[in-house]
Amino acid sequence: MSIEQNKKIILQFYQAVDNEDLEQALEQAKQLIAPNVIARGMGSGILNGFDAFIQYGLMMRSAFPDGHHTFEEVIAEQDKVVTRGTFSGTHRGEMFGIAPTGKQVTFSVVHVDRVVNGKVVEHWGQGDTITLMQQLGVVSLPKPGD
Repeated sequence: MSIEQNKKIILQFYQAVDNEDLEQALEQAKQLIAPNVIARGMGSGILNGFDAFIQYGLMMRSAFPDGHHTFEEVIAEQDKVVTRGTFSGTHRGEMFGIAPTGKQVTFSVVHVDRVVNGKVVEHWGQGDTITLMQQLGVVSLPKPGD
């Protein structure tokens, strides 16, 4: 597949992740994610396989039902696509043992996805968890100069 096709697949993948219609999102995921996908990042450790990846996604969906990605950059080389931007949403469900706060959050994310034969086979996701935890009121850090 071409670099442009891989970018398109990844953007479709994140549109599926952000789709508020859960049934439609799962159908899209089946078309875009390989059964043997390997995913890493955001406190998940290593997730092996479609079902584990979807379970993590459902946990995030439950925590942030209105969550969505906004990307400032989409960069591709060979079979890898990098997306850089933000994730925003309202904390309405438990996440990593943190009870819902009802707070709006926006934090930076960087993803590296590998596409083979039109499907995501590897995913690395990193988010600014310190900013997320600050916005949820779970941690506070001194400001520079304090």
